[in-house]
Amino acid sequence: MPISEQKPLVATPSEHAGTRGFVAIGASAGGLQALTTVLCALPGDFPAPIAVVQHLDPRYRSLMAQILGRKTHLFVREAAVGVRAEPGFVYVAPPDHHLLIEPDGTFTLTRSELVHFVRPSIDLLFESLAGAFRERAVGVILTGSGSDGAAGVSAIKRMGGTVIVQDEKSAEFSGMPLAAQQAASVDLVLPLEEIAPALRRVVGPRAPR
Repeated sequence: MPISEQKPLVATPSEHAGTRGFVAIGASAGGLQALTTVLCALPGDFPAPIAVVQHLDPRYRSLMAQILGRKTHLFVREAAVGVRAEPGFVYVAPPDHHLLIEPDGTFTLTRSELVHFVRPSIDLLFESLAGAFRERAVGVILTGSGSDGAAGVSAIKRMGGTVIVQDEKSAEFSGMPLAAQQAASVDLVLPLEEIAPALRRVVGPRAPR
């Protein structure tokens, strides 16, 4: 079943007007180190929420939120149903659950069918983000094998959002970055160390109170 049939794009702007954008990051093999590099280079007052899907073994409890939280200035927590995403926070998808973003900026978790043999799915996260935040959606594809994220990247671009992809030279596994580039005209293909500065430029400074 095509991804878009599982979660159709929303044609109306997000109701969650309190943020300047919403960033979603997808990673797989080699992803923990890549995520650490990106998140550690972002300031604690980063003006957008960040949702993360990292492919994990569903048989074990994940410590990713705790590991990342010890290494970054951002607040890191595991995503939960109904939680409203806030700037300066990183929300990690729990193992064996798809993570979706609603138009009001809250999260939904589901254990619907696997997508590309994985759950959570980067594609589903990105498609929900595209529908909810349209041109304010920012998708990032990091290291990983396979093609998860390619359909989601296309959805973000169709809705006017921004896509950043780690280049194959700096990616431990280049399958996902290359699949994303083949699926859509991505905005930036960058070495890992340049992704965080690019996110700061794309999202912009925190709005004054």
